[in-house]
Amino acid sequence: MKVIAFKRDLQGTGASRRLRIAGQTPGIVYGGTSAPVAISLDHNALYHALKKEAFHSSILDLEIDGKTEQVLLRDFQIHAFKQLVLHADFQRIDASQKIHVKVALHFINGDISPAVKNAGAIISHVMTDLEISCLPAHLPEFITVDLAGIDVGHSIHLNDLKLPEGVTAIAHGDNQTVATAAVPAGQAAAEAEAEAAAEAPAAAPAAAPAAAAAPAAKPAAKK
Repeated sequence: MKVIAFKRDLQGTGASRRLRIAGQTPGIVYGGTSAPVAISLDHNALYHALKKEAFHSSILDLEIDGKTEQVLLRDFQIHAFKQLVLHADFQRIDASQKIHVKVALHFINGDISPAVKNAGAIISHVMTDLEISCLPAHLPEFITVDLAGIDVGHSIHLNDLKLPEGVTAIAHGDNQTVATAAVPAGQAAAEAEAEAAAEAPAAAPAAAPAAAAAPAAKPAAKK
């Protein structure tokens, strides 16, 4: 993906405010053997690029005044309530040096898993992204998590993931949980109640009430 930027000489709060009024976003490029460079980018182009998942986990071709270098988006700031990108940070990369970056997890086949098909369970995504280490050439856009085999009460852990060649997960715990499958508490209680009712023996029908005795006949009157 290509990003167009321009060097900026003026820095500081006032200069950044004027840039934003003019439809530009201030930023910086750092890392590698070169000195950091203050840049400005077209705000609207950057704003729409940030909506794309790949923009956050891809090697970007950043062109500054006609010269292109490869970078990663490292940070950005958004206004608290306006659709306004306040600042963006990019880091230069070296093709021979490993990078650490977070990539999104894409979950597939949950709808055909035994947990969902047989038990109506809900699969919870405990993790939504994963920090990895790899050479720039091996950087994946995302990592796929296949849920086809998950059953109720089971989980998928970090060690269960099939990572692309050359990619290593950076774990922040002991075999972290990625996804779990469980039946909602209310649904489980309702199913247990229904099963108990089905297994209970049928009650004997109530006896019919005895017929009321017929009134005694009156003696015939004497003539």
